[in-house]
Amino acid sequence: MSSSYFTELAQQYIDGEWRPGTGSWDIIDFNPYDNEKLASITIATVDEVDAAYRAAERAQRAWAETNPYTRRTVFEKALRLVEDREAEITEAIIEELGGTRTKAAFELHLAKEFLREAVHLALRPEGRIVPSPIDGKENRVYRVPVGVVGVISPFNFPFLLSLKSVAPALALGNAVVLKPHQNTPVVGGTLVARLFEDAGLPAGLLNVVVTDIAEIGDAFLEHPVPKVISFTGSDRVGRHVATVCASHFKRSVLELGGNGALVVLEDADVDYAVDAAVFSRYVHQGQVCMAANRVLVDRSVAEEFTGKFVAKVRGLRAGDPRDPETVIGPVINSSQADAITGVVDQALAEGATALVRGTTTGNLVEPSVLTGVPADSPLLRQEVFGPVAFLIPFDGEEEAVRLVNDTPYGLSGAVHTADVERGVAFAKRIDTGMFHVNDATVHDEPIVPFGGEKHSGVGRLNGETMLDSFTTHKWISVQHGRSRFPF
Repeated sequence: MSSSYFTELAQQYIDGEWRPGTGSWDIIDFNPYDNEKLASITIATVDEVDAAYRAAERAQRAWAETNPYTRRTVFEKALRLVEDREAEITEAIIEELGGTRTKAAFELHLAKEFLREAVHLALRPEGRIVPSPIDGKENRVYRVPVGVVGVISPFNFPFLLSLKSVAPALALGNAVVLKPHQNTPVVGGTLVARLFEDAGLPAGLLNVVVTDIAEIGDAFLEHPVPKVISFTGSDRVGRHVATVCASHFKRSVLELGGNGALVVLEDADVDYAVDAAVFSRYVHQGQVCMAANRVLVDRSVAEEFTGKFVAKVRGLRAGDPRDPETVIGPVINSSQADAITGVVDQALAEGATALVRGTTTGNLVEPSVLTGVPADSPLLRQEVFGPVAFLIPFDGEEEAVRLVNDTPYGLSGAVHTADVERGVAFAKRIDTGMFHVNDATVHDEPIVPFGGEKHSGVGRLNGETMLDSFTTHKWISVQHGRSRFPF
C-alpha cells in the first residue's frame, strides 16, 4: 500500500543512496484532509544540495555518451512500473495532496503519456550540416545535452509535473536534481526517484533534495553546476527564479500561474458550455494553473447559463477524497484555505453577490460562485487557486476579447460557439500560450507546446520544445584542405 511509501521514501536521494538530511529540523508531511502525519523528513542543507549537484555532474557525461537506444529502455521500464503500481500511486496522491480518485486517474494517465513520449524523445536530437561560404569547410551543428538540470515542482500535480521535466531532461542525456514542493515531498520527489531507481537509471543521474528556502536560500538556483532551472509555480516566485538564473547566466524554463477565462458566446451550446466551465473551474479544487477563474457569458444567454451553472455547482460533492463520489477534496494547506476564503470575503465586501457560498472547514473549501464583482476589482486580474468562480456578463465579442485580455496572465482559456472558425478567430486575438475552442481550459498533451505568455511564464515544455529547453547547439567546423589567413 502507499502508506509504505511514506515510511520508506521519507529521505533524501543523493548519488543513488537513500539517506537522511543533516538539517536541524524536519519537514512534516501531512494529509491535508484529516491532518494525519504521513512522514517526517529531515531537511537537506546546502551541503546536500552541493552533493546532489556534484553527483549529477559526475554521472552525466557517461550517460550523454550512452547510446540513446539504450537510454530509452529506462523510460520503457519506468512506464511499466507506473502501470504496475498505479493503485499504490493513486492512494499516495489521495493521501499526500488530497486529490480525488478522478484527479489521481487524470494525473496518472498524463504521467504515462509523458513517459511514452520520453521514450521517443531520447532519439529526437539530430545534427545538421550547414553550408559555408568558405571553400572546403564543413559546418557540423550538434544538439548536445545542457549537462545538469535543476527541477522545482509544485504541489498540485506533483507526480506529473516532476516527471514532465525530469523524464525529458534525462532522456536527452542530462542529469537532474529535483526539489519537490515541501507539501508533496514523496509524490513529487522521492517516489519519482524510486521509480527511476527501480527502472535501472544509473546512480547519480537523478537526485532528490527535500528542503526549504529557509534552510538553503538560493543555493539550489545559484549552484555553479546546473545550466538550466525548470520551475513550475507562482509568478511571484518565478520572477525571483528568473532573476537569480539570469544573474548566473543560466537558462530558466518557467511554467507559472494563470487567470484563465472560459467564454460563452451567444450561439454556444449552453448545456455543454456549463459542463466544460464547471470542470474547468473546479477540477482538483481549482488548484490548477489552467483553471477558468473567470467565466464570461454573453448577456443574451447569461440567465440560462447562470441557472444551470449554479445548479451543477450545488451538486458537486465536497468531502473525503478517498470516497469515489467526492468531486471537491481539500486544498493543500491551511494558508491556501484561508487565502481562498479571504478572496470570497473581499469580493462580497466590494459588492459582489454570492450565488453559491461554500463554507470552509479545516482545509475543505466548498465551491463558491460569485457575480457582480466590480470591473476594477484586483480579484479579476489575479490567480485564484481554489474553488471560486467569477461569472461575468458581456455585450458582444469585442467586449469579451477586451475582458479576457485584461489580466497580467496569459496561460490558457476556452471559447464556446456554434461556429468553429469564429472560435478560432476569437482564440487568435487572445494573448495566451494556449486556447481551446468548444472544450475545457484544462488540457495537456505530450507533443503540443505547453506554456504561457505575459506573467504566465517563459519558454515551453512538451514535444519538440523539450529540445529547446534541455539541449544546446554546438558548432564544430572541419576545414578540408588549407585555410588562407590574412597574415
